Amino acid sequence: MTDSVDQDLEWVTLGAKLKEVREYLSLSQQVVATSTGIPRSAISDIERGQRKVDSLELRKFARLYRYPVSYFLGEEGNETEAASALARTVVDLTAEDREEVLRFAQFLRHNADAERRRPR
Repeated sequence: MTDSVDQDLEWVTLGAKLKEVREYLSLSQQVVATSTGIPRSAISDIERGQRKVDSLELRKFARLYRYPVSYFLGEEGNETEAASALARTVVDLTAEDREEVLRFAQFLRHNADAERRRPR
């Protein structure tokens, strides 16, 4: 692949991550535009990989979405990012809800352990 094609793929990948997180948070492009000061049409172009994102814009997205910039750049490992995202998410929960999340995580871990021990 040429450098140009690689760079284009990086912009498309970045745009897809931004769109995925925006949709996961149930935010419209208009809400993001209003919150960041980035025009809605630019957000659409960015999410389709048709427009480059400068570092200040990326920081605005990251701040609004409460994700580290490194997540969008693909610089964090999946396990590290998952743990960081979980920590960012549970901080706003009540103590009771955090306990419920912990119990569910322990259930999933136990379930995965049981699957690994099951003979195939």
